[in-house]
Amino acid sequence: MKRRIPKIVWEAVLSVVIAIVIGVGAFYFGYTAGTETPESIIVKGVTNIGDADVTADFDTFWQAWKFIKNEHVDGDKAEDQDLVYGSIKGLVGALKDENTVFFPPEDAEKFEEDVNGTFGGIGMEIGIRDDQLVIIAPLKNSPAERAGLKSADQILEIDNQSTANLNVSEAVKLIRGEAGTIVKLSIFRKDWASPKDFSITREIIQVPTLEAAMIGDDILHVELYSFNRNAPFLFYQSMIQVIFGGAKGVLLDLRNNPGGFLEVAVDLAGWFLDRGKVVVTEQFRSGEEIVFRASGNEALKDVPVVVLMNNGSASASEILAGALRDQRGAQLIGEKSFGKGSVQELKNFRDNSSLKLTVAKWLLPSGNVIEKNGLEPDIEVSISEKDAEAGKDPQLDKAVEVLQSLLQ
Repeated sequence: MKRRIPKIVWEAVLSVVIAIVIGVGAFYFGYTAGTETPESIIVKGVTNIGDADVTADFDTFWQAWKFIKNEHVDGDKAEDQDLVYGSIKGLVGALKDENTVFFPPEDAEKFEEDVNGTFGGIGMEIGIRDDQLVIIAPLKNSPAERAGLKSADQILEIDNQSTANLNVSEAVKLIRGEAGTIVKLSIFRKDWASPKDFSITREIIQVPTLEAAMIGDDILHVELYSFNRNAPFLFYQSMIQVIFGGAKGVLLDLRNNPGGFLEVAVDLAGWFLDRGKVVVTEQFRSGEEIVFRASGNEALKDVPVVVLMNNGSASASEILAGALRDQRGAQLIGEKSFGKGSVQELKNFRDNSSLKLTVAKWLLPSGNVIEKNGLEPDIEVSISEKDAEAGKDPQLDKAVEVLQSLLQ
């Protein structure tokens, strides 16, 4: 007679079998899910982002971090902070905006030297156009100008290092150096068949501001090299010659002026425009606009003015020139300007690094955008190599001719 297995024993066995099936199934599905959705890694000292506005998968970033640190041949030597700085540079690079730049602490210090206006180098403003490092403008009486470098020249190499993929701050670091040392640049100009090498001795660079001189008895030629903090007072001093000295017209020469402070451009516009006239508008991505209006003395609002510009006229130069044309009909003579019309905000971080971020664009009174468009001259005049070698300045000659016609 067979003994019947108690019901409670069958239930216990069945429970064990079910548990095993569930366990195997959970392992399988867990392994599959884990393969498809890798682990979330928390790096010590750094937290993952929990911002609901961020839709990117930061797991991939931390997996790359861990892989680099653990498997790269020199990963054990890589400093975590250098990896962080490199990551920020990658964020900036993804914006494809040459005017947005991240400065690690050492570079941030050099940027402060730029703003203060005294540094060791060869004296030129550089930028990037069409993915190529170019000279915006050589500064007046600088080693770069004396060597014959010009606006729009392409910088192909710095001390035999290619400039491909260099941003502006990286190029500046290579060009800068102690006074008395030499930097070699490989330069290409559109009229040349091949690049040429320039060996230039670095100097302590003092950024010039303004020079003024009479042309004949009627015209005051004002060469403005920078919109720095000294410009308003020096401009006031030169305008005395118009108000009390007998000059009847102003030739405002903004050639090779790479810009400076927005407030200075608005201040100088106040000499030529009625109070309340729009000088420039800052337009933010939110649609918010900040309008800058002339609020000066209007002393020159009825004085004929002609503006000279070239490829090296940028930023604040384009604001002033554009406002005078839009609001007064002033003629622009020379060459198309550079096209630098965006607003950067400098954010300083706790470790003394900083980020110069584009936050807005400048609009002229006409509504035209300066950035990458520049200003087309009303009368286009270029200076050839032969003109330069012969000491001729056909742009200045044409501007004087136009202004004299307005004075008759």
